[in-house]
Amino acid sequence: QVQLVESGGGLVQAGGSLRLSCAASGSVSSINRMGWYRQAPGKQREQVASITVVGNTNYADSVKGRFTISRDNAKNTVYLQMNSLKPEDTAVYYCNARIDINWNYWGQGTQVTVSS
Repeated sequence: QVQLVESGGGLVQAGGSLRLSCAASGSVSSINRMGWYRQAPGKQREQVASITVVGNTNYADSVKGRFTISRDNAKNTVYLQMNSLKPEDTAVYYCNARIDINWNYWGQGTQVTVSS
């Protein structure tokens, strides 16, 4: 079992920044990849960014150049630094820990609201 606790969401004006954190606990050694997903009202959940155990990263086209995912292995924590935020970034952001493609854990979600 893996437990994920997210923090860092909130309300920010367009152009501003926020940093999300996701602390993992439990069987963290089984995690192959961690990432962030988001779901806006009326839309499907989409992957925002991910980072593997060896540090390879992947980003959605819509956030490339604005968001940065990183990890602190000593703290079992993944971060999502979000800069130049846009109203269309408004969503509930979920932390994901992947054991394999069919075995995932999810955080409870944190709301990010970007006002125009």
